[in-house]
Amino acid sequence: MEFQMFMNDVVQSARQDMDQAGYQQLTSAEEVEQTLSQEGTTFVVVNSVCGCAGGIARPSAAYMKNYEVQPDRFVTVFAGQDKEATEKARSYFTGYPPSSPSFALIKDGEIKAMVERHEIEGHEPIEVVNKLESHFDAHFKK
Repeated sequence: MEFQMFMNDVVQSARQDMDQAGYQQLTSAEEVEQTLSQEGTTFVVVNSVCGCAGGIARPSAAYMKNYEVQPDRFVTVFAGQDKEATEKARSYFTGYPPSSPSFALIKDGEIKAMVERHEIEGHEPIEVVNKLESHFDAHFKK
């Protein structure tokens, strides 16, 4: 019982991090389909409860909300929590295995770039931010 309460707190905190950063949480497969199939650009954060998500991925995602180049939409799905939404999002990430945390850059419904867990875990947040900035410049610049 105590472990479940602890995990609920961890999950709630991870969700709040993304809410406070200004990301829209997609919690169903229908929401994901509706959002990712739209024309334009979408930055997707695959959130999780691991340490590298809290210490590297979510802070990097929050930083990107202030970067000069912006996508049309900032969204997040939560691996291990919103399973159908995450599975649907991953169906857009063709050529990439499931990875969380991770970042996906979608343009007009197609994957343009992905930053996978192995590019996040064990790296400094500034390294991840630099990689994301490079991808934003390459795929989201108007």
